[in-house]
Amino acid sequence: MNQQTLSMRLERVAAQVPAGARLADIGSDHGYLPVALLRRGVIDAAVAGEVAPTPFHAALRSVRDSGLEQRISVRLANGLAAIEPADGITAISLCGMGGETIRDILDRGQARLSGQERLILQPNGGEQPLRQWLMDHGYRIVAEEVLHENRFDYEIIVAEPTGPVSYSAEELYFGPLQLQARSPAFLLKWQRRLRQKHKTLAQFDRARQAVPEATRQEVARQARWIAELLA
Repeated sequence: MNQQTLSMRLERVAAQVPAGARLADIGSDHGYLPVALLRRGVIDAAVAGEVAPTPFHAALRSVRDSGLEQRISVRLANGLAAIEPADGITAISLCGMGGETIRDILDRGQARLSGQERLILQPNGGEQPLRQWLMDHGYRIVAEEVLHENRFDYEIIVAEPTGPVSYSAEELYFGPLQLQARSPAFLLKWQRRLRQKHKTLAQFDRARQAVPEATRQEVARQARWIAELLA
């Protein structure tokens, strides 16, 4: 992966960025996503935000090597603190972090949101609490995708602020649109997860110390949901 070619995961994220957007890519790493989108003429401008000095400098190099310093602002900042009102941001991408981390970044940075942005989120696990936050804050999920790359299952969740929205516990767990579409990648992911849940329950049975009953019941409930999904 470099400034020219994105990983399959980032290509699928890129496909959800609207034409003409002003993008804030938070946790931009090398800045590959905004650089690629600008080179392709998809977006008008971008902010690449990084909290750690090493990836911040890597993103600076990528932008400088591409000659895009006038169009991409690389900023060392924590989460949405990278965004200024003058940026006129219309889309925000947060990729490659745990769902709880993405949720916390959104929660802490609410003052930086105009309430108009499309959120393009690619959590590494923790999708359920992230969807819960979106529902609680009036964001409707407008697109979802599961893909398998380098032995990992990735989910992409795209949300837009629409006002009150309600999802069931199962929809928050699996994804409301995923439940409807049931793509092959989605079903394969949950087949793998069901095996993991059964293994976990077997480990609970063999554990020397008692596992809290609430923990056991929650894993058993999730295994039951998955089995019903795949039935």
